[in-house]
Amino acid sequence: MQVNLPLKIIGLGRYLPPRVVPSSELEKICGVPAGWVERRNGVRERRWVTDETSSFMAAQAACEALDEAGLTPRQLDLIINASGTAEQAIPDTGALIQRQLGLGKSGIPAMTVHTTCLSFVAAMDVAANFLQTGRYKNILIASADVASCGINPKEPESASLVGDAAAAVVVTRSKDVEASRLLHAHFKTYGEGAYLTAIMGGGSGRHPRYPDHRPEDDLFHMDGPAVLRMVREIGDDFLEELYPGLSKSLLDIDVVVPHQASKVGLLMLTRFGWPQQKIMHTLEWLGNCVAASIPVTLYQAVRDGNIRRGNKVLLAGTGAGLSIGGLVLTF
Repeated sequence: MQVNLPLKIIGLGRYLPPRVVPSSELEKICGVPAGWVERRNGVRERRWVTDETSSFMAAQAACEALDEAGLTPRQLDLIINASGTAEQAIPDTGALIQRQLGLGKSGIPAMTVHTTCLSFVAAMDVAANFLQTGRYKNILIASADVASCGINPKEPESASLVGDAAAAVVVTRSKDVEASRLLHAHFKTYGEGAYLTAIMGGGSGRHPRYPDHRPEDDLFHMDGPAVLRMVREIGDDFLEELYPGLSKSLLDIDVVVPHQASKVGLLMLTRFGWPQQKIMHTLEWLGNCVAASIPVTLYQAVRDGNIRRGNKVLLAGTGAGLSIGGLVLTF
């Protein structure tokens, strides 16, 4: 779906917890054979927090993004938290990020765009529309996810996937003479898949005060094979709606930055005729970092020189819901 909105990423930042967790450690936790995790999921290692909070990680990433943008925190007009895992139920994590940035008395609006693993992509779409109206000039989008606290050792396939990380971008309205733009954006949700990927606790449905609450309600559950089957059914049509011809080739797209869902999920992308060398990977050493996966991979691709100004980039993935979404932008 063509949108053609003026948007430019003027700063990127990332924060990775220092603690490196090799897959051998997960194999002991989950009780699976040595080498199972990397063969099954393609993850060699990932980062886990020690005492970091998600708002702290988001602020660290934001500071790097602001430095690159040449801005101070007080020059922000809007803060968007685009994370799949909240730090706490109330207040919104956006307010906690604002506080971590030393802006607690600033009044700068802070909010959350939450579509689980697609939160960053959806936030980019929201920001582009805000910039188009002229309501805001400099917008911070920060994705920070601490997923390690919710793993279920009884489900080793999903438990061995996740990592913790944060990334942030500062976006502004591109000038008429600049190529940077958000060209296409499209999102769809299929609620029939709502319980394929879920954490049932944490809300009013299965509140800890209820007598039937169980500790496992607060842990992550995913039926990976069922999710993949559903994505196969809807993937081709979705890509054609996002960018006609995309289900058969990459067309004029230079680089793909996908959600790092799983080894199988990434391999699925080649069935569309997309060259493997154009698909960016961080799964092997960072795992699936929920909403932070796409921006941490975008950061890596830019820092490695795989994405340069003027390149056409596809950001795409799936999330709980079941939701599927993507953007095509000129970086």
